[in-house]
Amino acid sequence: MISFGLYNSKGGVGKTAAAVNLAYLASRDGLKVLLWDLDPQASSTFYCRVRPKIKGGVKDLVRRSHSIEYFIKHTQYENLDILPSDFSTRKLDLILDGMKKSKKQLKKLSRGFADQYDVVFIDSPPAFSLVSENIILASDYILLPMIPTTLSMRTYEQVLRYFEKREIPLSKIMPFFSLVDSRKKAHRQMVEDFALNRSSFLRSHIPYSSEVEKMGIHCAPILVYAPGHRASVAFEELWDEIRRRAFSQGSRLPS
Repeated sequence: MISFGLYNSKGGVGKTAAAVNLAYLASRDGLKVLLWDLDPQASSTFYCRVRPKIKGGVKDLVRRSHSIEYFIKHTQYENLDILPSDFSTRKLDLILDGMKKSKKQLKKLSRGFADQYDVVFIDSPPAFSLVSENIILASDYILLPMIPTTLSMRTYEQVLRYFEKREIPLSKIMPFFSLVDSRKKAHRQMVEDFALNRSSFLRSHIPYSSEVEKMGIHCAPILVYAPGHRASVAFEELWDEIRRRAFSQGSRLPS
């Protein structure tokens, strides 16, 4: 199993849209995929048309009151399951803080489904928190969506410092640009400067599009209701690049 954490301390950067569409693409490739929603807003859960409800609440999930299968739900898409979120997830920081080895609890929990899935995508809440530290340690790679703005780059530098301070390999980070407005010169310039000239950045980027925003109307990945749209093509290119890079670094991603 290989795990990807979708993370950014800033909100509104297209993190959930990326998590849902990438998970769908991986499942479409024939991989057995779990989408793990850890955002209290439960947007990934909503997009997958699954009720935002964790049986017994997130406390029962983390404390392993039942087997992990008890909490996982099937989606309407073949090979794609979801571990849903609900409003109780807002308490996850406090629950983890009261446990031993509090930064490694989600990694420990993920071992319960490691043999059942090829790929896991974790949709994280926007924050620097104990939850985000758990997600970083539980993930093989961190997919970092960023809007091409100065403030987003500042956030990126903060993430790099966090990794360096804790001696986490920087190669674990896969940053990419999201909500790129090609009409804006500043967006075009930043994409060129970073995505095209820095090897750490994924070259693929997701354009700003009202069609992506319609995921909330259709309750589906954009690839389902608008498969030929430029944003759909961009997500396909992004997933292809992620697969190639993860595999080239020795991860056990099935072919």
